[in-house]
Amino acid sequence: MAEGQSLPSAEAARVLDRIAFLLERDAEPTYRVRAFRNAAAVVRGLDSGALEHHVSAGTLITLPGIGPVTAGVIADAHAGREPEYLSRLEAVESKTVPEAARALRAALRGDCHTHSDWSDGGSPIEEMAQAARALGHEYIVLTDHSPRLTIAHGLTEERLRRQLEVVATLNATLAPFRILTGIEVDILDDGALDQSPSLLAALDLVVASVHSKLRMPEPEMTRRMLAAIANPNTDVLGHCTGRIVVGRGRPESTFDHDAVFTACRGYDVAVEVNSRPERLDPPRRLLRSALDSGCRIAIDTDAHAPGQLEWQMNGCVRADECGAVAQGVVNTMTADGLTEWTGQKR
Repeated sequence: MAEGQSLPSAEAARVLDRIAFLLERDAEPTYRVRAFRNAAAVVRGLDSGALEHHVSAGTLITLPGIGPVTAGVIADAHAGREPEYLSRLEAVESKTVPEAARALRAALRGDCHTHSDWSDGGSPIEEMAQAARALGHEYIVLTDHSPRLTIAHGLTEERLRRQLEVVATLNATLAPFRILTGIEVDILDDGALDQSPSLLAALDLVVASVHSKLRMPEPEMTRRMLAAIANPNTDVLGHCTGRIVVGRGRPESTFDHDAVFTACRGYDVAVEVNSRPERLDPPRRLLRSALDSGCRIAIDTDAHAPGQLEWQMNGCVRADECGAVAQGVVNTMTADGLTEWTGQKR
């Protein structure tokens, strides 16, 4: 932004929102993200005269929700200066991303695994959709959790039906961008899916994931996953090993990888490449095995906040390293192509 150019309240709020987005991308603590989002909301509630008054008088920090750091960002933005806080976050990281991975990311038209504040996400559906559109996506699939995952405020059948109505209303205003209807449904102990079969069949896309009893013995876990894969409502097998690779971590679930990936190929179920930094699931050796088995893949973020939608490059780098090509990635399809593919399986 040009030196000395005064900005309206809306632009100062946009800068605060951009900082919050980048903090989410970098997996910074939620309280830090919330501080900038709250400050943006306060600024939007001010008219230009009130903002000018508080900036000139140095009284921004007297406003509820504005602290010294956010006040400095607002003052810089209002004066036409790019805040240093924003500049640092926008700086390009030194690591080099292979050109093939960049090309794969450019081929992606959407994200098949995202969450909102209807379950355990931190942002409204519309906010997630607008962030995805700003990244160049043509669509996202909204995949909030299913009822059994109570810790994540999973959606009952009634709540999911209400969500479908909300999505239909939003799609009327966001077009041509689309929010595709979906769910991340729990794979129960016996391999059944944790939602009404008729409702699952009505959704655009279903991600099926194991979230409980991750240490189940290999034979039982294999049978459990095979039953879910054979279900005609399953489109994507989510974070298949359930591992966590940061902090105290969590080991991979054990199952017969050959049998599971052969079933995915046979039932045309895509294996998810989960791009979350703490998951990066499946491990490279298993991703190579899935690709060698002829499986489709879905490169997803499993985003729970707008900034996390930028994590797709993590998955693209890993997919490229393991030999994936764009034609085998389901979210390189258009929205119509994706729903045609899932519809043929129902």
